[in-house]
Amino acid sequence: MTSLEVNAQNEDSGPGGYAADRLLLLHEKERSGPPRRTALARLTDDWLAGLFAAAAPPRGTALVAVGGYGRSELSPRSDLDLLLLHDGTADKAAIAALADRIWYPVWDLGLALDHSVRTPAEARATAADDLKVHLGLLDARPLAGDAGLVAALRTTVLADWRNQAPRRLPELDALCRERAERMGELQFLLEPDLKEARGGLRDAQALRAVAASWLADAPREGLDRARRRLLDTRDALHLTTGRATDRLALQEQDAVAAELGLLDADTLLREVYEAARTISYATDVTWREVNRVLKARSARPRLRSLLGRTGAGRTGGKPPVERTPLAEGVVEMDGEVVLARTARPERDPVLPLRAAAAAAQSGLPLSPHAVRRLAATAPPLPAPWPAEAREELVTLLGAGEATVPVWEALEAEGIVTRLLPDWERVRCRPQRNPVHTWTVDRHLVETAVRAASLTRRVGRPDLLLVAALLHDIGKGWPGDHSVAGETIARDLAARVGFDRTDTATVATAVRHHLLLVETATRRDLDDPATVESVAAAVGTLGTLELLHALTEADALATGPAAWSSWRASLVADLVKRVAGVLAGEPLPDPEAAAPSAEQERLAIEALRTGEPVLALHTRDEHAADPDDSDPDDSASDEVAPEPVGVELVIALPDQPGVLPAVAGVLALHRLTVRAADLRAVDLPTGLGSGSVLVLDWRVAAEYGSLPEAARLRADLVRALDGSLDIPARLAEREAAYPRRRGLTAPPPRVTVAAADSRLATVIEVRAQDAPGLLHRIGRALEGAAVRVRSAHVSTLGANAVDTLYVTRPDGSLLPPEEAVDLARTLEAALG
Repeated sequence: MTSLEVNAQNEDSGPGGYAADRLLLLHEKERSGPPRRTALARLTDDWLAGLFAAAAPPRGTALVAVGGYGRSELSPRSDLDLLLLHDGTADKAAIAALADRIWYPVWDLGLALDHSVRTPAEARATAADDLKVHLGLLDARPLAGDAGLVAALRTTVLADWRNQAPRRLPELDALCRERAERMGELQFLLEPDLKEARGGLRDAQALRAVAASWLADAPREGLDRARRRLLDTRDALHLTTGRATDRLALQEQDAVAAELGLLDADTLLREVYEAARTISYATDVTWREVNRVLKARSARPRLRSLLGRTGAGRTGGKPPVERTPLAEGVVEMDGEVVLARTARPERDPVLPLRAAAAAAQSGLPLSPHAVRRLAATAPPLPAPWPAEAREELVTLLGAGEATVPVWEALEAEGIVTRLLPDWERVRCRPQRNPVHTWTVDRHLVETAVRAASLTRRVGRPDLLLVAALLHDIGKGWPGDHSVAGETIARDLAARVGFDRTDTATVATAVRHHLLLVETATRRDLDDPATVESVAAAVGTLGTLELLHALTEADALATGPAAWSSWRASLVADLVKRVAGVLAGEPLPDPEAAAPSAEQERLAIEALRTGEPVLALHTRDEHAADPDDSDPDDSASDEVAPEPVGVELVIALPDQPGVLPAVAGVLALHRLTVRAADLRAVDLPTGLGSGSVLVLDWRVAAEYGSLPEAARLRADLVRALDGSLDIPARLAEREAAYPRRRGLTAPPPRVTVAAADSRLATVIEVRAQDAPGLLHRIGRALEGAAVRVRSAHVSTLGANAVDTLYVTRPDGSLLPPEEAVDLARTLEAALG
């Protein structure tokens, strides 16, 4: 039962049984959206008017709704924004008593109230000092009392707003920008604030305020519909939670979707994102126009002075607006890209792409009027596209950051989905992985932006840019998005006009766009089967080169957690090995690989002492790759730096329990494992005798400073001799570990990977990342009496993918049935 229901049963509902009538209205399934909000506002109006009349108000007083209530946009748990207006003639005590007779019944019903008591002069003065108050008064609506007093205030406040627009609109623009910086963009957030985030209800209100200034107006196409969708969503959120909240949390989305009659939470988010995108685009266009008008006004007095001195002003002539040609049928005018007077879009199907490419290459916005005209009149491109259209698309994608606003303008008028029909399935599609910064469609554009800075590294920049734009296009279809994307990319590449060979290359890049990074971070690169399988999938050096650049662009466009110098070095190592295979070079025998100088030194010391030996190397995970000297490659500098990490190398005599012991000690010291490699090293003759385990880890502190090597070593010794009870200590940590509020994590999944390794059986563990996860995996493997040859840990956000190369104790591969049993055992141990 909600608090409103409790209050309806236990509190005096006031005149007309307002509380009970309100509850009945909110539970009417056949009335929702704008009709319910209007009805709720009218019901509240009547109740408050009754309270006002019952209080015997003095002459010269009025009750006024302002803000959202003034617009009759009452959601179930909205605040009531009220102003008690008086002309100053009544006694102060009488005004205070009148206010109490109105405010207290509102509070008694548990309704939130934002209230004030002012004279018109006080309201006007407060509005002059407080922009938010001024915005609220623009929507003032009389509820009861002296209507003339309210009308006079409205007229005065609106006149002030228009007269002060050159000062107040920049202030409002700055307020909107600060809020966007603080709250993020609604259209990309997994748990958006429907009101405060950019593209939310606050921005919609700001657009109304700009229109009221008469200085500029927002594009109206779809704007009212977008506002209604966000308001409807907020209504459903209030009803399902029983709280006055604007944050659409993950755990509430299914219920909100059901309340709105939508299929699921993803459908809800797509509709919310679509609405936010409409408002964001209107916001960009409107503020650009506001700034243009204000700039022109500020220049007008100087122009008049200049014309007066030269005599030009006496002719009554107006200086001509300069129009600079950019491309056939496209010119720059007043800081925007517009169509030339001679342009005939109805006869030129390439003109939309030509105009977009010219705008992006010039770093200028594409005029919304030009885009609207192109969408309405330009005929569709033939299939396949002519060469000019394909070249203009590549030019648009190759413009880097300037591509994004131009692409948004094309999307706003439906041109993108007309050019690429499959785009509709990924448009505004959410990605329910916190590693991803963007929706699917925006991620594709951002990947093309990143790829634009890597074009000097490939022989076919055009194929790289198109593959970047299409690499996740399969996410709009069920099943493996890489497999679905290959088919779609093949069709779209042919539609765009690429020949059969180039189309096949683009399709291959889309099919295998995750191959390099997944192989590099989850497989043993010293295993010849790993390198040979990648070479077989890639096929040619040209495709390998393209995939390498696409891998980096994709990761950089995903989010800060998806790329680092460590991942870059692993991918580069894999690419170098695969290139050797494709060039006909033999792969080295992994069994004959000599240990590094450091491994030899640590192994000898471990054999000599019979105890673990540690070496710590502090490293910046985001540091630039010292081997990368390409001056054109600056994309990696744009990713937020990761915390400084540590490379931890441990050598110790081969013995049972090493993996769980080391993993447990690291977890106890709050070190997050980013990657791990574990292998047995047999020292060459003369360096010692016996097998030594060498573990190479990449770790970072969860918070605070890194632990000292001596403490790590001491705890490792205790863990190996059994005097440190790691499971008990980790259980204490787990009990106190703060769990993230939200959806329950899916159960772990353990599979036998079809890696075709000649060295070991490959087991892949996918699970929610948590303290001690690798320790639990290690204990389960020890209990199953298998030997871990190497372990490769990849953590991306909240998800961990751990790949384990295991053998029988004698070094032989596990038979298929034993491998499946081991996978089931691991799954049960982690479940």
